[in-house]
Amino acid sequence: MTYSRTVYVESDFEEAVRAVREALAEQGFGILTEIDVRATLKEKLGHDMENYLILGACNPPLAHQAIEVDRSIGLLLPCNVVVRADGARIVVQALDPATMVTLTGQDALEPLAEDATRRLDAALSALNQQQA
Repeated sequence: MTYSRTVYVESDFEEAVRAVREALAEQGFGILTEIDVRATLKEKLGHDMENYLILGACNPPLAHQAIEVDRSIGLLLPCNVVVRADGARIVVQALDPATMVTLTGQDALEPLAEDATRRLDAALSALNQQQA
């Protein structure tokens, strides 16, 4: 089962993070959480790794509707978006919202997942268009 939607960006890490934030905002997503995995692993374990940031993206109207369908859906929210270095390029990955429907078996979530997918795909597509 594929559970991510992925694009590759040719830019530096900080610029990619800025572009991801802007692209998500244009699609109605705010960032609720931010986890700097690289800094955390360095601090807690002394482990060095590539840049790796997890952004917890949320579209409040969609989240509200999903919670009304299934109160436990909060376990799968917010939608995680990963920005990470992969050699000379940056990988941007978003959790495929269809995963929520598959995992919960809640058919009522399907239209919400489709809307979220359209919005995430538009955001990811905007990142690719910036490269052209």
